[in-house]
Amino acid sequence: MARRSAAGRGRDTAVVEERAAPGRALASSADPSWGLTEPGGHGGRPGRGGGRTGGRWGGSGGRWWVWAGRAVLWALILVILVNGVRAPFERFTADDSSAGGGAGTASKPPKSAGFPSSAAGAFAIQFANVYLNYDQKTAPAREAQLRTFLPDGADAQFGWNGVGKMQVQSVQVAGVDARDAGNATVTLLARTADRWLRLAVPVYADKSGSLVVSARPALLPPPTKAQLPQGGVEDRDTALENELKPFLGTFFKEYADGNQEALSRFSAGTAITGLARSVAFMQVKEVIAAKGPNGERTVTATVVWQPAGGGGGELEQSYQLAMVKKGTTWLVRDIRGTTEPSAS
Repeated sequence: MARRSAAGRGRDTAVVEERAAPGRALASSADPSWGLTEPGGHGGRPGRGGGRTGGRWGGSGGRWWVWAGRAVLWALILVILVNGVRAPFERFTADDSSAGGGAGTASKPPKSAGFPSSAAGAFAIQFANVYLNYDQKTAPAREAQLRTFLPDGADAQFGWNGVGKMQVQSVQVAGVDARDAGNATVTLLARTADRWLRLAVPVYADKSGSLVVSARPALLPPPTKAQLPQGGVEDRDTALENELKPFLGTFFKEYADGNQEALSRFSAGTAITGLARSVAFMQVKEVIAAKGPNGERTVTATVVWQPAGGGGGELEQSYQLAMVKKGTTWLVRDIRGTTEPSAS
C-alpha cells in the first residue's frame, strides 16, 4: 500500500500520526469521521471544523440515561397527581356513605326487625286456648271469647261448625316467622289427650303494637322424633368405673340430703348445692368413663332417686361429672345433666 506523504498535510498531520496508538490509527483511517481531536479543536481531516470531542459514544450513552430519568420522574409525578385527586374523592364518598345509604346498606335491619315477636307469641297462645277448646254446649261462650282475637266482620266461630267437643292440655310457642314489621306466622305446639298438634297462626301487628289474628290458622304435621346417632363410649375405662362407683354412691347420698359441709369434702373447690332432701338416694346404677388423662376425667353416672311424696316411685336419672384427682382421691369439680346420647 502506498504511503501518502505527510508533507502536503502540514505539521498537524504529522503530530497526530506520531501520538496515535497503532490500533487507534487503523480505526481512524478506516473511518475518517471518528478522528482524534487536537487541542486546537480540529479533527483528523484537513479543511473541516471539528465540533466533535471524542466521537458519538459519550453523547448517545448520556442521552439514554437522561430519557430514563425523565420517564421515572414523570411516572412519579403522575402517581402523586392521581393520589392527590383520589384521596379527597374517597373521603367525600366515605362521608356520604356513612351519612346516607352506604352504612345503611351494610347494617340495614331486616324487614322483620320491628315485629313484636314475644307479644305475638303470647297473644297466639291465648287465642289457641280458645280456638282449640270447643264444646257444642258452650258455643256462645267460645264465640264471645274469640271476638278479642279476630278482626271485625270475621266468622264468629272462626270456621268451627258448632258440633262436637275438643280440649287441649297445653299450648306452647314453637317459633315466630316474621315476614315484615307487621306480619308473622306464630307456630304453636298443642297437646291433646292422645296426640300433638302443630298450629300455624297468622298474626298482624300495627304500628301501635295492637295485635289481631289476620286469617284462619292451619294445622301442620307435628315434629318428628329424631334418631340418636349410633355409637357411645367404645374405649371404656372399666377399672376407673369400678373405682368411682362406691365413691359416687357416697357423694350422691350427701347430694340428695344437701349437706353442704359433707359436700365440701367431695368438691374440688367449686361449691356444690344439693337437692335438700327433695329425693331419697337409692343407688348408683351405672358409671361410664372413657379412657383419658390419669388425673382428670368426665364421667356419666346413672342414679336412682325416690322422689319425696312420690308414693315409693323411683326415677333413674343421668348426670355428667367433671372429676379431678388429688393424690389418691377423686373430687367433683362440676355436676350437671348429661348430653351424652348413649346415657341410658
